[in-house]
Amino acid sequence: MPEIQTVDPAVSRAKFDRHIGWFQTQAGAYRAQGCFLIEARFPTTFFIFAPPKIRPQIIGAAVEIDFSNYDLRPPSVVFVDPFTRRPVARKDLLLSMLRRPHLPGTPPDMISVLMQQKALSPSDFLQANSAEHTPFLCMAGVREYHDNPAHSGDSWLLHRGSGEGCLAFILDKIIKYGTGPVEQIQYQFQISVGAMVVPPSAIPE
Repeated sequence: MPEIQTVDPAVSRAKFDRHIGWFQTQAGAYRAQGCFLIEARFPTTFFIFAPPKIRPQIIGAAVEIDFSNYDLRPPSVVFVDPFTRRPVARKDLLLSMLRRPHLPGTPPDMISVLMQQKALSPSDFLQANSAEHTPFLCMAGVREYHDNPAHSGDSWLLHRGSGEGCLAFILDKIIKYGTGPVEQIQYQFQISVGAMVVPPSAIPE
């Protein structure tokens, strides 16, 4: 549910309309990357993402982005069921948003080898308190990150105006670390469906 709007609605709406207007000029480029705007009705937007390398095509993720009180507050990003638009549990979201470990001076090929040997593990921008909870984007510029007690020392006001938290920032991160690197689906014919697979060499820095 959107927050109660305490910022002048005209201010937040104007910024919301500016972001949506910008996206519409870039919609073709985002469509080629598997990102589709389904609905934009202030203060929320609804996007779906399809991994562009997968055939046949699938919906890899869907999000609602809430711009209530923007930009005194950062946007909220909630992963939802693409059909019901209800928040999904972590166990029901096949997507991961993996990032390679940052090792200055280490060649990327060596990092890939170390990850294949399980000597290094990637970090995941998608975090949840448990498999039953809704995952959130653990990155600056997202409301759920800044509202988490673990990040109380990293105020949104330190990032406001930097470009973090804008619509392009959020969409680009979901594509770069989420659906973009996915190259195959791993099916498990059990209770769980499986997972989208990103080879170590495809995990972004």
